[in-house]
Amino acid sequence: MSLTNLYTTVLSPIISEKSNRVGEQSNQYVFEVAVTSTKKEVKSAVEKLFDVKVEQVQILNVKGKTKAFKGKAGKRADWKKAYVKIQQGQLIDFGVAE
Repeated sequence: MSLTNLYTTVLSPIISEKSNRVGEQSNQYVFEVAVTSTKKEVKSAVEKLFDVKVEQVQILNVKGKTKAFKGKAGKRADWKKAYVKIQQGQLIDFGVAE
């Protein structure tokens, strides 16, 4: 898998209170991934990008919200997120300052 394919599969980490709690409890990280990506693609991309060993990948399809803009109904795009569990003792550092 080329480097551009890795970056188009795993789009960005999701950093929130819930993802931090999941990470502390079960050594999982949450990523926004491409809508067309599969579990195998996400697993290989995370292993190559962050040099860790992935144990499990769970993927969720997130439905876009229906919103009104200037009185007209609209819809945000659907997207996909992945919960990636890595081996115990390994760490992914995103470099986020607290």
